[in-house]
Amino acid sequence: MNKKDPNPIDAFVGSRVRMRRLMIGLSQEKLADGLGITFQQVQKYEKGTNRIGASRLQAIADILGVHPSFFFQQDEGSVHSGKPAADVHESQEISSFVASKEGIALNRAFLKITDPVLRKKIISLVAAMAQTPEADQAAAQSGTRHAESLHG
Repeated sequence: MNKKDPNPIDAFVGSRVRMRRLMIGLSQEKLADGLGITFQQVQKYEKGTNRIGASRLQAIADILGVHPSFFFQQDEGSVHSGKPAADVHESQEISSFVASKEGIALNRAFLKITDPVLRKKIISLVAAMAQTPEADQAAAQSGTRHAESLHG
């Protein structure tokens, strides 16, 4: 790791701050005002460029309405879980996407779909469009290879 690269834990915590901030529709400026800092400092926190001290993290948690442990939670283990570097990198990419405006919008819309069959078809469609291994697996499981099957 280059000395100027953010520490993976600082980057993860920052991505969780960004994700929660976007989830509740709070701007960087409003968060900064609540903390008594500049929005540029919030940007640095969210990128992991600057570390967030314990008292500042508590203040951020209070403003964002979560427990401080929220910023360390990860669905499949932690950054120090002993996973290969590629898995950690993929996990960080997923966290970055989920914390983006597009990721939040996509998740909100997807969660409103209650039909589990339709959800699986949407996943198959997106995987096919992205030409991922998941698309090949989904096609093999369903026995179909044509996008037409996604409509029925």
